[in-house]
Amino acid sequence: MDISAVIVTLNDEKRLEPALRSLEGAVSEIVVLDGGSADGTAKLARKYTPRVHDRAAGDHAAQKNHAAGLASFPWVLALEADERLSPGLRDEILKLRRLEPECAGFSAPRRTSYLGRRVRHSGWAPDRRVCLFRRDRGRWEGGALETRLVLDGPVERLGAPLDRFPFATIGEHAARVNKVSGLEAQRLYAEGRKARLAGLVARPTLRCLGTYLLKLGCLDGFPGLVIAVLDGYGAFLRSAKLRSIWKKGEHIEPFPG
Repeated sequence: MDISAVIVTLNDEKRLEPALRSLEGAVSEIVVLDGGSADGTAKLARKYTPRVHDRAAGDHAAQKNHAAGLASFPWVLALEADERLSPGLRDEILKLRRLEPECAGFSAPRRTSYLGRRVRHSGWAPDRRVCLFRRDRGRWEGGALETRLVLDGPVERLGAPLDRFPFATIGEHAARVNKVSGLEAQRLYAEGRKARLAGLVARPTLRCLGTYLLKLGCLDGFPGLVIAVLDGYGAFLRSAKLRSIWKKGEHIEPFPG
C-alpha cells in the first residue's frame, strides 16, 4: 500500500513545516500544489519534497482534485497545511501500509488546538473527517464556502487523531471570519436573500450565545469565549455586508460555486 501525501497551499509559510515534518517516513511521496503564494511557501515545501507544483488558486475543490491527480500512487493522504499527523496516527498509517485494504477510505478524529488549548466543544469538536482514500474512488466537491470529499465505497475508522492548529493568533481568526462573511453575504445575495435591520442585533447575539452555551464553548475556557464572540461577529458582518450590497447596489462578482 503506497501512499501519496497531498497538500494544497496558499501563503502557508508560517504553518506548513510541521505538516511536512510529520509526513516524513510515513508516506511514499509528498505532493504540494501551491496556488501562487506571495510568501515563501513553495520554497519551504521544496526542502521536504521535489514534487512542488504551481497552479493559480481558484475553486478549492478543483485545486484538491488536481492535486490528487498529481499523486503517483493509488492511495492519497489529504492533509491541510494547518494539520499534522499525531504520533499515534502515524503508527496506524505505517501499519496500514503492510495491508491491502478493500475500503474506499479511512476517517480519523480531528483534534483541534487554539490559543494553546485543546478545543473539545464550541462546535469545533467532536470532528471526524476522511483523510486517506483511494484516488480512483474519491472526488472533492463543493464551492467557495465548503469542500467535501465524496467516496464511492465504505469508509473505515482510524482511532488516533489528526492534529489541527487552525489559527496562530486571534487576528488570524478574525481575518478568516471577515473573509468568510463576505463570501456568505455574496452567496445570500445571489440567492435573493435580504438582511433585516433587526437581524443585525438578534442574529449575532443568538449565534454567540448558541456557541458559548448550547455548544458548550463555556467549557473551553478563554478559547471558547473567543470562538463564541467571533461566531457572533461573523454573523453580524454577514448581515451587514448583505444589507450593504442591497442598499448601495454594490457590484459583486458572481458567487464562485
